[in-house]
Amino acid sequence: MPTALPAPPATAVIPAQQVGAPTRPEPSTIVVASVPAAHVYVRHLAPESRPDGVVRLADPDPDDPTRSTQQRWWPPVMLSPEWVEQAEFDVLHVQFGFDAWEPERLEAVCDAVHRTGRALVHTVHDLRNPHHTERSLHDAQLAVLLRRADASITLTEGAADEVERRYGRRPLVVPHPHVVELDELERRAAAPQHDDGRFRVGLHLKSLRASLDPAAVLPTLVEAVAALPDAVLRVDGHRDVLEAGGPRHDAALAQQLATYAGEGALELHVHDYFTDAELWDYLADLDLSVLPYRFGTHSGWLEACRDLGTAVAAPTCGHYADQGPVHSFRMDEDRFDADTLRAAVHAAHAAGPVAPLPVAVRRSQRAEVAAAHRRIYEQALEACPGRRGAR
Repeated sequence: MPTALPAPPATAVIPAQQVGAPTRPEPSTIVVASVPAAHVYVRHLAPESRPDGVVRLADPDPDDPTRSTQQRWWPPVMLSPEWVEQAEFDVLHVQFGFDAWEPERLEAVCDAVHRTGRALVHTVHDLRNPHHTERSLHDAQLAVLLRRADASITLTEGAADEVERRYGRRPLVVPHPHVVELDELERRAAAPQHDDGRFRVGLHLKSLRASLDPAAVLPTLVEAVAALPDAVLRVDGHRDVLEAGGPRHDAALAQQLATYAGEGALELHVHDYFTDAELWDYLADLDLSVLPYRFGTHSGWLEACRDLGTAVAAPTCGHYADQGPVHSFRMDEDRFDADTLRAAVHAAHAAGPVAPLPVAVRRSQRAEVAAAHRRIYEQALEACPGRRGAR
């Protein structure tokens, strides 16, 4: 996912209040402790402007949990029984951030939520954690959260099918909202980016999380792009991966890329993390973004591409094709079919430019997503054991 910007006022984020604090929202509100609150996905679950009665607490600062923060949220303070016991909220909504939590610790958090009469909601973003080299821990974490949650959500029907098949519970499906801010999308729609007529294919290595395997797809991408007229392959990577001495330095990959760049087969860009503005410019300049994932489930990167009018070539692992239109190629933990990637690149070229999703569509979707979450929170509060009185 792109980096999180400071929350705009319309997202109704307030500092977490401890038990006994004099300030409480009006009784009609539902106070939600989102893990995390500052993530761009979570911010865009709120209405754009008109309050809906859902107030999301700001992330406590990990260095001082009595303070709130809009920047650093990990490790998530909210995922501790002690914080749950002391903080004032109605619903704990677990989104991300439990990567390193033992299942027993998640059980303790769930116990604390229900013991104090609050509701637990969980959104299944990942059915295979993209940061874990193997799946057993994440599977055990999901088993706890899906068994204990008063309501569960996921982003696609395909993911809901998989959750039901594996865990015996079908989540509600609420689609991923926009990633790029709506005012930024309006600005870009009013001043379209210059097109030089070249077909630009992008491969971004990020910081080589466990799910990425760029070395597998690179030779095919080089070949596929070389076969197209006026096409260029751009490869981006962070300094920590591609520069000697970096904490995640991959010498073999760096050499492979340097060789291709020296032969003129690709443009190589090595840099620090993009700011959000730089990331939007980068994606908007591409005609096709290739996701080299061996495993995964959903993608905020894909949604940003939909916002900006960039086609996506996505692997058949996960549920990317359910999330939005993509050019699929066969790739997962056990196989990679080079012919299907080559076909995906050529199909994207033949299809021509992709129009961004209209801002009006994203605006309407955001309103629907916010309303759906309000209903889910109400239902979860009705279902939770030992429920406190409605606030």
